[in-house]
Amino acid sequence: MEKLQQLQGVAAPLPRANIDTDIITPMARLNTAGKHNMHEYTFEPLRFLADGSENPDFVLNKPGYRGASILIAGRNFGCGSSRETAVWGIRGLGIRCVIAESFGDIFFNNCFQNSVLPIRLPAETVAELMVEAGADQGNMQFQVDVASRTLTTPSGRVITFDLTPDRQAALLEGLDEIAQTLKDDADTTAFQDRDRTARPWIHELGRIE
Repeated sequence: MEKLQQLQGVAAPLPRANIDTDIITPMARLNTAGKHNMHEYTFEPLRFLADGSENPDFVLNKPGYRGASILIAGRNFGCGSSRETAVWGIRGLGIRCVIAESFGDIFFNNCFQNSVLPIRLPAETVAELMVEAGADQGNMQFQVDVASRTLTTPSGRVITFDLTPDRQAALLEGLDEIAQTLKDDADTTAFQDRDRTARPWIHELGRIE
């Protein structure tokens, strides 16, 4: 998993609430797209019109927000079914951080397995960030620092966000749950080897001849 330590980029405001995983990655695409190209269909009902052309009103289709690395979303983002493809698609678009008042629980957890940082902030703060993100049509740079757990806005405002130590370490080191388990296993084996040298009699007690 790719490390996420610091991030600087454009933030795209998407104020619509209750964007579920079927909007993020439509079920009809799950059998035809994989992790490598799921982004082509991400937000398909919003990004494209009925004739397949781009919807010019959708924020990520606007020139200033193409390539945005931060998404500021409405409440309950990523609700609905438990599909990791939703995070694959967002990550494939280049989005590494999603800010919202609340998230679907499974989507929230899946973000950390794919090097995407979900940040929960109060509704009032999210609304203020959306205003700032939309002030200059995508020419405003936001900064995220995982180590200090801070978000810095274009105006210089510094906002601290919650992040548990284990998830913070996972992002900084680029470790998903499997990699974290393997790392812990290596630490356990090293401890056992040291203990076997320091106290060989303890390990002899459990040996059956």
